[in-house]
Amino acid sequence: MEIVVVIAAVVLALAAAGTIYRIAAGPSLLDRVIAADVLLAIFGAALALEMALNRHTDNLALLVVISVIGFIGSVTVARFVAHRKEEA
Repeated sequence: MEIVVVIAAVVLALAAAGTIYRIAAGPSLLDRVIAADVLLAIFGAALALEMALNRHTDNLALLVVISVIGFIGSVTVARFVAHRKEEA
């Protein structure tokens, strides 16, 4: 079990590093917003991994809030981009 946790943690860390790079160097604002949403998903996965490893549900409310914020943010950006394309 420890090997699986270490591998998952390394994969999440590499994904977070790539996402942070995309936030910093993204050519457009939409790329940065999508990368921020992906970073929220990675953070949620890390919380779920920690809860599974320690066999508790103390961070479950935080995980739900992060998921809702990511969903609402994605929908908001998608509607904003769709609205701007209609005007053009």
